[in-house]
Amino acid sequence: MGIGVARPFVDLRNKASYAGPLVIFFHAAEVGHFSHAMVASWVWAISIGAALSGIFLSWRSRVPVITAWSAPGTALLVTLFPALPLPQVVGAYITAALILFLIGCSGYFDRIMERIPRGIAAGMMAGILFQFGAKAFSSATAAPLLGGSMVLAYLLFRRLLPRYCVVLVLLVGVLLSLTTGTLHDGGASFSLTRPQFIAPQWSIAATLSLAIPLVIVSLTGQFLPGMAILRGAGYAIPARPILLVTSVASLLVACFGGVTIVVAAITAALCTGKDAHEDPDKRYVAGIANGVFYLLGGLFSGAIVLLFAALSKALVAILAGLALIGAITTNLLAVLQDEEQREAAMITFLATASGMSYAGLGAAFWGVLIGSIASWVLRKPKA
Repeated sequence: MGIGVARPFVDLRNKASYAGPLVIFFHAAEVGHFSHAMVASWVWAISIGAALSGIFLSWRSRVPVITAWSAPGTALLVTLFPALPLPQVVGAYITAALILFLIGCSGYFDRIMERIPRGIAAGMMAGILFQFGAKAFSSATAAPLLGGSMVLAYLLFRRLLPRYCVVLVLLVGVLLSLTTGTLHDGGASFSLTRPQFIAPQWSIAATLSLAIPLVIVSLTGQFLPGMAILRGAGYAIPARPILLVTSVASLLVACFGGVTIVVAAITAALCTGKDAHEDPDKRYVAGIANGVFYLLGGLFSGAIVLLFAALSKALVAILAGLALIGAITTNLLAVLQDEEQREAAMITFLATASGMSYAGLGAAFWGVLIGSIASWVLRKPKA
């Protein structure tokens, strides 16, 4: 039953965790003038790395640990290509993985997580998810027929078949896209992908411009919200084993173009709720199912790249936003639950939802920092 329940979420993660970040990959490949075979190798690497680490961690800990690749780290490539050679990019990947491994060994990240109040963590996550929910409806205005139909389908299936709502909404969107001609044939053929080995090179420029920023965005934009989601869902797994396993996975796939493997945030919000499984102790199956899909995605990454390029950006945005409504609601409730931390948690939510970025650090980091300062200033002295 557990595997059957998790299967709709495999399809959703296919769109939310693959299609969105893959757009960044495509853009980076265009800027760097890389071939389809090279991009397929990148997707092979991140898929295999995320699959092996996610399956192992979920099975070993009996917790739905969802791993993926660093989307912010991929975005950094767009600003660095074509000036930074690909071998130096691989060298920076290896350097970043080693730094994250050392941080995991130290246990320092666990101590940071223990000091973040639950309301602050919920405010940060609600702020991140809110942007996806809002984008669903803004994207619907660009494609009103598609958007309106998918929203109506969501309401209908949420009432009649809530467990399979998301995958049914996806089918409605795909069928409507086929009817209107917005879904085109990308010419994909299902053949096994051959990964391409890239010999690493190291340089000070690559270390400072890519490796160090990659460590920062991975910790603040992926591990921090990802661990906050797991803790908020009641899973008290330490960050140390997750950092160690994902760092080793990152080292293994770096020479094939794989960017840093991290714990997922958005997808984790989908796999830690009741829709994944009624029994919290059995939701780890969602992590294993996600890993199995990633394995398939890696083996046929060339076809995956073309298949998801065929989906419209509006369809992906609308689907992701509708799927996250439940997770947004849960985190907003947690923001308002603790009266003492309520205002600080709301400040965290607003700061994160604003999308602010400063000094190379994203909104998730600044939201937690500003919210934590607000919590300290506004905390009432105990009698």
